[in-house]
Amino acid sequence: MRIKNRFFWIAALIAFVLDQLTKYWVVKTFSPGQTLPLLSGIFHFTYVTNTGAAFSLLSGKVEWLRWLSLGVSLVLITIALFGPLLSFWEQLGYGLILGGAMGNGIDRFILGYVVDFLDFRLINFAVFNLADSFISIGIVCLLIASWQKTPSN
Repeated sequence: MRIKNRFFWIAALIAFVLDQLTKYWVVKTFSPGQTLPLLSGIFHFTYVTNTGAAFSLLSGKVEWLRWLSLGVSLVLITIALFGPLLSFWEQLGYGLILGGAMGNGIDRFILGYVVDFLDFRLINFAVFNLADSFISIGIVCLLIASWQKTPSN
């Protein structure tokens, strides 16, 4: 049996599992607010909780964001199951976005917040997690896919 859009499912599963495993490790290893400098002043693991979206936007809007995560996940699953055969870059992009949306969505439903821990201090960037990274990389993959399509006349 051949699975339609199989790279989508593989990317989503890998992104989701890696996100959840790293968050589990952070919660079991660190106390909230605790930081571990890997490259002092440049990159740290810092355990923070985030009730908002990326960069703490919509902070405290967990109820709304949990349903948004679920809705995005269901739309992406529907596209993969019932839509056309997607290109490699579309499958990878949508799969990474699904894995990230599910990772942060699960946090919001179960914990009421998202676990963040990747702390780039060199550029004073907001603390984030792998799910956020996978969503961003997924968007880049979709941009690559859109550049590869020939314009129709």
